[in-house]
Amino acid sequence: MKQFFTLIAILFITASVKAQIGGATGVVGRISGTVLDSATHKPLEFASVAIYRSGGKVPNNGVLTDEKGNFKLNEVKNGKWKIVISFPTYRTKTVDPVTTTPEKPDFNMGIINVAAVASTLNTVQITGTAAVIETKIDKIVFNAEKDITLQGGNATDVMRKVPLVSVDINGNVALRGDQNVKVLINGKPSGAMANNLADVLKSIPADQIKSVEVITSPSAKYDAEGSAGILNIVTKSKNVSGVSGSVSGGVGTRQNNGNANLNINQNRLSITGNFGGNFTWPQTSHTVSGTDFDATNYTHATSSSRISRYGYRGSGALSYDFNSYNSFNSNIALNQGGFKADGNSDAERSIDVPAKAATASTAAQPAVKSLIDYLSRSNSKTTFGGFDWNNDYIRKFKKEGHQIDIAGEWSHGITDFNSTSVYTTTTINDLRSVNNGVNNEYTLQADYTLPVNDKFKIEAGGKSIFRRLSSVYDSYTGSSTDLDVDPASFTYNSGLSNNYTYNQNIYSGYTVLTFTLPKSYALQVGSRLENTQIHGDPYSAVSGLTSFDNSYNVFIPTLALSKTIKNSTYKLTYTKRIQRPSLTFLNPYRNETNPTAITEGNPQLQPEISQYTELNYSTYIGASVINISAYYKYTSNLIEGIAVPFTNVSGSTSTSGTITTYQNIGHNNSFGASFFGSINPIKILTIRGSINAYTYNPNPQGGYIIDASQNGTYINYNAFLGQSVNLKGGWAAESFIILNSPKRTIQGTTPSFSLWIIGVKKEFWDKKASLGLNTFDPFWENKAFNTNLKGAGYTQFSNTQFPFRSFGISFSYAFGKVKFADQNDPTQKKKKGVNNDDLKQGDSSSGPGR
Repeated sequence: MKQFFTLIAILFITASVKAQIGGATGVVGRISGTVLDSATHKPLEFASVAIYRSGGKVPNNGVLTDEKGNFKLNEVKNGKWKIVISFPTYRTKTVDPVTTTPEKPDFNMGIINVAAVASTLNTVQITGTAAVIETKIDKIVFNAEKDITLQGGNATDVMRKVPLVSVDINGNVALRGDQNVKVLINGKPSGAMANNLADVLKSIPADQIKSVEVITSPSAKYDAEGSAGILNIVTKSKNVSGVSGSVSGGVGTRQNNGNANLNINQNRLSITGNFGGNFTWPQTSHTVSGTDFDATNYTHATSSSRISRYGYRGSGALSYDFNSYNSFNSNIALNQGGFKADGNSDAERSIDVPAKAATASTAAQPAVKSLIDYLSRSNSKTTFGGFDWNNDYIRKFKKEGHQIDIAGEWSHGITDFNSTSVYTTTTINDLRSVNNGVNNEYTLQADYTLPVNDKFKIEAGGKSIFRRLSSVYDSYTGSSTDLDVDPASFTYNSGLSNNYTYNQNIYSGYTVLTFTLPKSYALQVGSRLENTQIHGDPYSAVSGLTSFDNSYNVFIPTLALSKTIKNSTYKLTYTKRIQRPSLTFLNPYRNETNPTAITEGNPQLQPEISQYTELNYSTYIGASVINISAYYKYTSNLIEGIAVPFTNVSGSTSTSGTITTYQNIGHNNSFGASFFGSINPIKILTIRGSINAYTYNPNPQGGYIIDASQNGTYINYNAFLGQSVNLKGGWAAESFIILNSPKRTIQGTTPSFSLWIIGVKKEFWDKKASLGLNTFDPFWENKAFNTNLKGAGYTQFSNTQFPFRSFGISFSYAFGKVKFADQNDPTQKKKKGVNNDDLKQGDSSSGPGR
């Protein structure tokens, strides 16, 4: 802690000194204008505007004009530039130079007239609208707002279509098959996602999402947490002057949603607000499951579950630029969600009845194995919510790119869970459980950037994260053959109850050096040191649990070497990542909600450590995009849930079941390759697809060798294929297919997943409004999800039929009047805040302490 505050003090002193001695300017600005037809003086929509260095041949950036012919190029550094405007059947217009200076960083080019020449069609590149998938030097970007099949959906639907990402039936997100991925919102963490990632994603309307960024090899500047990488959800915002907003929504057989946003941008002040929510109609799934220990020792059940779900999210942001050197930003996001589940089950279960000695009135009875049939009914309710409040201050200096960012965040999340299960047999106690969890995170962060010259840049920073989690789990037991038993008749069971508090402090510092080398080479090297300190206090009346402490240091080196040849980039990266287990994995309480399938956490878990090497190639060929990667990942301290058989004695009978505990089972070697591309074979058609395949080759250690039933090398994959058609008159259509293979563990497989989505949209009122139709799996009412596990002395299976077919209608309407700012407007600045990339997520939706 002392080192962190020392670093902040040094950075403040540096800021003060630099502010006094001055230097070259680091202000960035914008170049704007309006493109018109020189003959008709009508605006040209979707004209391509590219920016080059004056006299250069390779574009630095580009935008498209809007329906009024307006364009704006943001984040333009001081200097001389060349602006090139192109549009099908029009002459290419070049303006060189366009000069921006520290005194006037913004340049309004005014009206730019271009002449129509039909014969030039074959020589002009048709750029169209922004691509749905873009490849950048450090990430892949999925532009969700360009995908019409996502209207009316939620963030989980968006994630299913992101390259290299897969989502299972429960909403658990994986990147290249690894669920150890950190999901951020606008570069910032959310307290609600710490233990409820799958549920929170289902509560965010897709209409709030602009894009999703995929970062597979983060530099040392990012937190070391998240062995698979980072997924950053970018929400919609407006970077124009004036007042604007939109409303959208959808109604369907699967879910319903609505969303509204308002944006006020005037001079140096920017205020935005957004609110959206959704709810699903109740859906019923049917499951056949069982655990077999031998031919006469088993539990089989046929069950059904009816689930309804709701969620909403609201956010507000305020930013103010005091001048070209100082700005302040504050934003807050609130979320609330939950779901209810009602289930019933018809089960057959074997029990052992021990031998009885003869008495004066009864004869001796031998030990026998008996089968019992019983019914059960359960209901549960889960609610979660909280807020994330971020504040950051940006201080820029006169030297271009020289700045310091200081940020703080408070993230608060709560989860409340309660359930009741009753049985028609007295061999199983009725159970009622109540779990209340609270998660608070406090973060301080400082980042410093210094471009020494145009060939060398230094970045350094420090960060502290303080997590304070608590969980209260109360259990109540009863005994009744009546499925309508009154919950008030339950008795508190101290042996099944648990209180748990968990404190985690993380202190980190990093340095990143970036070199621009001759012959289009670039080199980035970085190092990060993280210290983790943990203290846990579990308490149960009969378990004898004791407090525990753990601390460890992790050194994270990173390397990235790239080479650019025309429109192609080759990149070699190496990074080391850490995956700390979250509260779900660590809480040692025993969850006996299902008496034949008990789970418990393990406070002795060590973090997973992954070393990751990747070779990547990306290129642009006309309007086509291709990205190919080959990678290798070695993971030590691999964490998996291990199920082992146990015997439960209750009164004069005993039954068999399994108990699952998270363990560091050994290490895993994984080789993989991924490909995705986007092509335009004809003007109106875009085809895009992705496939990622990787090996799973676990090497269990010690006693886990006996528990393992999967000990070979297996190939897993996830893939998608999509086609979109843009027709005249504002019509558009899209079809999308998703395929995910079963996921492997050392004890078996979890379900595979596939989905077919079709959507049609019509725009009208000058593209301010639209109506859409979409369907999920139109020809299959239900989807099958199968799990098969095998361990020492047992086999386990679960086959679920879940309703997925749905039809829906969506709408959107944008309102307000906006304009692009002139050269007297203040400089737009890239906003920055806290970014916590950490905590291993659970394999299913659960609240703190579950």
